[in-house]
Amino acid sequence: MPTNSFSDDFSGKTALVIGATSGIGRAAALAFAKAGANVVLSGLGEEQGRAVVAEIRDLGGQALFVEADVLNEADIRNVVTKAVDRFGRLHMAANNAGTEGSFGPVQDATSEDFDRIIGINLKGIFLGMKYQIPHMLEHGGGAIVNTASSAGVTGIANVAIYTASKHGVVGLTKATALELARSNIRVNAVAPGPVDTGLLARMIEGKMDSSVIAESVPMGRISDAGEIAGAILWLCSDAASFVTGHTLVADGGLTVG
Repeated sequence: MPTNSFSDDFSGKTALVIGATSGIGRAAALAFAKAGANVVLSGLGEEQGRAVVAEIRDLGGQALFVEADVLNEADIRNVVTKAVDRFGRLHMAANNAGTEGSFGPVQDATSEDFDRIIGINLKGIFLGMKYQIPHMLEHGGGAIVNTASSAGVTGIANVAIYTASKHGVVGLTKATALELARSNIRVNAVAPGPVDTGLLARMIEGKMDSSVIAESVPMGRISDAGEIAGAILWLCSDAASFVTGHTLVADGGLTVG
């Protein structure tokens, strides 16, 4: 599996990663730190969050963990407040918290499934931006990246609610980008295909082997979380200074056809 590094320099900047205790979020937090940024990370699980902070400090970086539930508006407001209190400014935000849906036909899903998946995957991103944007407006700009999915740009059978939530992330990202286009705040999304994370493992558990999914990808493999983190950092960087409202699909060609 390739290991991507990112050469841009984020020294003196602060990145907030929501949903950073595992998977893509953890990889993004570490990548921001390696690129010189101060990192504020949030999620559920204080032990896991503090472990990521320890990794960042071992790299010589500065980090703060704030436990937060993305469905709790007060928690998300508190994360942004503590980020600003600690580092003075929020330059970049990656809204990454997400959950899988149960694998099966839509008629077998419950109303509780719908509320949970849409709540975490879509409302959670809305709440993140709701509190990140006013700070960025006050301080002259910033960059936001929301984690969607290849399921946000195409239909995927047997994960209908998850697919709907990720389509919602893409639409929310586009509309918000237009609202902020003259305010020096860029809003983009990253749309990963299958990634070697706990979310994928839970989604397919007892249904299929990961090798079957790998074979469905034109590149013949599942991606590493670090590859998606690299896409997130690029979207936050000056190299993407004229990119907003875009959904960067990183899926090994899965949705090309």
